Amino acid sequence: MTDTKHRLTLHVVVPDSLRTGSGVEVRPLVDGEDILADVFTEGPAEDPGRLLLPDGPLVAAVEPHEVRLAEAECTEGCCGALYVTIRRDGDHVVWSGWRDPDEDAVTLPDFRFDAREYEAEVERAVADHSWEWPARTVARLLERDLADRTDWLARWECELGGVSAWLGEPDRVNLFLFHPGRAAIREDRPWVQFRMVLDVSSDEPAAQAGRLAEQIVAADPRRTAEVCGGSVEFARRLGYPWPPRTSV
Repeated sequence: MTDTKHRLTLHVVVPDSLRTGSGVEVRPLVDGEDILADVFTEGPAEDPGRLLLPDGPLVAAVEPHEVRLAEAECTEGCCGALYVTIRRDGDHVVWSGWRDPDEDAVTLPDFRFDAREYEAEVERAVADHSWEWPARTVARLLERDLADRTDWLARWECELGGVSAWLGEPDRVNLFLFHPGRAAIREDRPWVQFRMVLDVSSDEPAAQAGRLAEQIVAADPRRTAEVCGGSVEFARRLGYPWPPRTSV
């Protein structure tokens, strides 16, 4: 590896038009060049909700760790994904070990960044929410609020799956819950996933998120949510109806 130092920019891209597989992407630019553009064209780069988190996957440590930067539209198992190994090396951060499970080799070199510049750029990108639309902001704040309220999840035997806002539904937020929890999936016990669709208004996002959180924790969410995952048999055994439009 050379001693040449590069500069990283984490560019968040929100598509102007919707198409199958479209979504918000974190495009890593190295010295101003989109490094994914030529080596991975099977699908989008990862969503900021996966990469741009406090103490998230892009934070470098001495112990190397692998991070997925992009995934094929048809899923990784079908047409691959792009991974990089990130590690701290003294005053530098190194991106190396490029891997695509669907390819023999990835034609990207190792990149070495100044550690202080790298950390500053990751912190900037994590803190920058200027690209969000109102529903996306509500979803982020609501998920953070609900994650801090563990007592309500235990009370209703639920586990928070996530809160999402999609480009195709600019005025809605989708809340997902697992019952009794993800552990049931691993242990091959009956489980279902619930979805709650929440309307978003023009009110200030933080105030909306707070009101929605209070409404959700005040009663058993399983009574108002709809089953959207699991199986017909699991739903029957747990005592919940399986919606006709949901595929098994």
